[in-house]
Amino acid sequence: MQDVGRNSARLHGFRIKALICDVHHLPFPDDYFDVVTLQWATRHLRVVEAFSEISRVLKPGGHFYHCDMLRPANKLIEQAYYLYLKVLMGIIPRLFRSGPAPMKCRDYFIQAIRMFYSTEELSALLAELGFSDVVGSSVLGGAVGFHKAHKPQIGAA
Repeated sequence: MQDVGRNSARLHGFRIKALICDVHHLPFPDDYFDVVTLQWATRHLRVVEAFSEISRVLKPGGHFYHCDMLRPANKLIEQAYYLYLKVLMGIIPRLFRSGPAPMKCRDYFIQAIRMFYSTEELSALLAELGFSDVVGSSVLGGAVGFHKAHKPQIGAA
């Protein structure tokens, strides 16, 4: 994926220097980045540790943007969502002749979402961890959530 991104950037006149590293222990100094994004992986992480590390490397006033599949807050939508995923994840591996491994991952994938946060809960967690101006929104009945937050300026309340 990094090669694809690097090549795409090069075609547009940009150069990307990328690393593969553990988000729980980022190899960057404190207050290093203006913006940090995290997409489609959060439900597989130790969230408090990862978000704390993101806060550490963000400059004061820096922006954090997040997007992931979340647990819908509405129980009816939540159950319909899991049924949809179970059916979809039963069809797609067969369609692409993926073999038995993806079928074994299906239950893990659904459990990861079931045990994760709703949009509102993740917003509250970001605020508890010291982020400010936290805004959480969702689409598809809460199945996909988006968050934006700031690291407060030094000396700001």
